[in-house]
Amino acid sequence: MRIAYFECFSGISGDMFLGALVDAGVPPRVLEETVAALGLGAHLEISRVVRSGISATKVDVLANGEKDLPRDEFWAKERAARALPPTNSGQALPADSGHEHHHRHRHDHPHDHPHDERSHPAHSHAGESQLSGAFARQPARGLPEIRKLIGDAPISETAKQSAIAIFEALGAAEAKIHNVPVEQIHFHEVGAVDAIVDIVCAAVGAEALAVDQIICSPLNLGGGTVECAHGTFPVPAPATVELLHNAPVYSSGVQAELVTPTGAAVIKTLATRFAAFPQMTVERSGYGAGSRDLPGVPNVVRVTIGETASQIAAKTASDTVVVLEANLDDLNPQVFGYVLDRLLEAGALDAFAAPVQMKKNRPGTLLTVLCKPEHADDLAQLIFTETTTLGIRRREQTRQTLARRWENVQTPWGEVRIKIASMNGTVTNYAPEYEDCRRIAAEHNVPLKKVMQEAARQFLVKDHAH
Repeated sequence: MRIAYFECFSGISGDMFLGALVDAGVPPRVLEETVAALGLGAHLEISRVVRSGISATKVDVLANGEKDLPRDEFWAKERAARALPPTNSGQALPADSGHEHHHRHRHDHPHDHPHDERSHPAHSHAGESQLSGAFARQPARGLPEIRKLIGDAPISETAKQSAIAIFEALGAAEAKIHNVPVEQIHFHEVGAVDAIVDIVCAAVGAEALAVDQIICSPLNLGGGTVECAHGTFPVPAPATVELLHNAPVYSSGVQAELVTPTGAAVIKTLATRFAAFPQMTVERSGYGAGSRDLPGVPNVVRVTIGETASQIAAKTASDTVVVLEANLDDLNPQVFGYVLDRLLEAGALDAFAAPVQMKKNRPGTLLTVLCKPEHADDLAQLIFTETTTLGIRRREQTRQTLARRWENVQTPWGEVRIKIASMNGTVTNYAPEYEDCRRIAAEHNVPLKKVMQEAARQFLVKDHAH
């Protein structure tokens, strides 16, 4: 299996993700053509930079002829703009521009505006003519407009779905923070251009990597505080925290915002899991640079691409299951069989028992249940209801599974299903379905083992005929 592993020891942002893609071999024209196809009047500037001795690729989005700015620089310029005197129209800069910006830290942060945008045409600001092009106002875009913009773009359906999913993750985070419906979240003005370019190019570029999985390291969030539209917040910003639920994070102590909301949304959506560096045969690597030079640490994200070292991992599917366990020493044995049946009927993937010696030298039974994460709560409630246990241990584990399918074979007494397991297209196991064989044996008064043997023989004959 071909994988891409992102190491976020200096966090991650949209531009860092794009830089790593280009540095790892994604042709720049793929991203440049994507930006042109969006028709937003933006373009990319791709350059080589050095961050603490590490050579990396820097990707900048230019909108209205100017580069996006780091968050602190943007707010310094915004505060200076607010200090400008009123224009001839008598309009003054508002106290709150309604923008919030990401690491790069660009104005790509979604923001809620429950009022009617049409009552404020163009959101005009005094002093706009005195501001540089990057600050010229553009219409706010909500999720419906962004979905349509991406849907109309001439990119693959897979990339469209990924890009929309990233924007929806950002919107959902902001909607929860501000307690407003997600459809009232707007991705504002120049920030929307930067955000759309970053996110759509991330989706297209990730597809161009041609990997089976994207895996990510734990995320270094940084520290300190960051200026946002509504004031000064501790790092990580509220939207970043919301987006990174269930992701492993830490802080190395660097006093800067290292993971931006855009970066968090991109990696959380595109990565299949977070893990330590996996076993792999390295094919190539790339470094994407952030805008700043950080003291004592290279402000880059690294992507490493290669094949997983394990042949088993390359030829089997993988998923996450929940394991529920309970020790039972005072349950009527007649009840235990009933409990196993109920668990399997309720959606357990497997349920089984093992004898154990418990405290005070009492013999007991270890009940183990495997299930999908979405069934864990219901099955735990069933265990509490139907057994005498006072506690259940729960953990998530990764399992590898062979591809499985069913085929029917005809025996002299009736049809039997055969469960077939295969790895990389080669059959590794097969077995007649017990319930079919049991029913036929009872109906025809034939030994069960004879029915099972005949079903297996018929499958081999059929298999060899192919």
